[in-house]
Amino acid sequence: MKLSDFDFDLPENLIATRPAKPRSSARLLVAQGGQISDLTVMDLVDQLGAGDRLVLNDTRVIPARLTGLRHRVSAQGDVSAKIEVTLLEPRADGTWAALIKPLKKVKDGEDIVFSDDLSAKVEGRDEGQAHIRFNLTGDDFDAALAAAGAMPLPPYIAALRAPDDQDKEDYQTIWARNTGAVAAPTASLHFDDTLLAALRDKGVEFTYVTLHVGAGTFLPVKVDDISDHKMHSEWGHVSEKAAAEINATKAAGKRVVPVGTTALRLIESAAKDGAIAPWSAPTDIFITPGFEFQIADGLMTNFHLPKSTLMMLVSALAGVQEIKDIYAHAILQGYRFFSYGDASLLWRK
Repeated sequence: MKLSDFDFDLPENLIATRPAKPRSSARLLVAQGGQISDLTVMDLVDQLGAGDRLVLNDTRVIPARLTGLRHRVSAQGDVSAKIEVTLLEPRADGTWAALIKPLKKVKDGEDIVFSDDLSAKVEGRDEGQAHIRFNLTGDDFDAALAAAGAMPLPPYIAALRAPDDQDKEDYQTIWARNTGAVAAPTASLHFDDTLLAALRDKGVEFTYVTLHVGAGTFLPVKVDDISDHKMHSEWGHVSEKAAAEINATKAAGKRVVPVGTTALRLIESAAKDGAIAPWSAPTDIFITPGFEFQIADGLMTNFHLPKSTLMMLVSALAGVQEIKDIYAHAILQGYRFFSYGDASLLWRK
């Protein structure tokens, strides 16, 4: 298929720059069997039955955007330069892969100072990314990063406004616990305690998995033939308990619904012969139309960017023409798009 098959025109005023308050008051488009219903996220309770299972990504987003200073002694004296750093992912050697702007202003071996407590040394670079080593580790690093960093808002929000302290709450799920993501599993941002309690009362079950969402989720597709696209890799974990819970739900004839494309990609990565096995590894699964789903019966997700891999994923699940119709309906009805926008519940075609 061609990249243009997943394109659409989106008015800029439909890009959400703040989430709905309360979270569960966001709108929810439900699509099944060619029928579209306009509801709210709280109505998710009525769309699920006792024994159905929601799969939730418990990754925790780090405040990965940092602003610091590079100091250098030259013939003109002590010269400083403002440096912007976006953390991408930790590396096996203890350094972080990061984007540095402007990279040409920093030499290998130089320090960037972010606060009185936090600094990092540039130890190398590769394909436009820098490798930096912080002066702190463990809990000390987490605390210093929380104080100095800002949430890594997606480019389409950052282009409209700067991140602020409110984003440290808004851009984090209420069940986040495993630190490592530089982007949020945004469908999960619609859940609050009120919704979770109502779902539990209905008899809906919950399973937690971990996929650390990387900055690669925002990379554009640059090839015309989508089969030539190389998917970014992200680290995921499905515990024995999580696998057993999901398999039990499938065996009982109930529905498994991942919340977010990250949870869906992970459980389908861990699937084999119609069941799911424990998993702890990177995945670069690329789900496009024609993909044979083994675990997911539906998907709760936000509305995605044109020509993105996520548009290809939802088209694989619900149907290419069906997604075109759903997105046309959403635009006509004024749904809010992208990370802070409204949600959809798509049942598998």
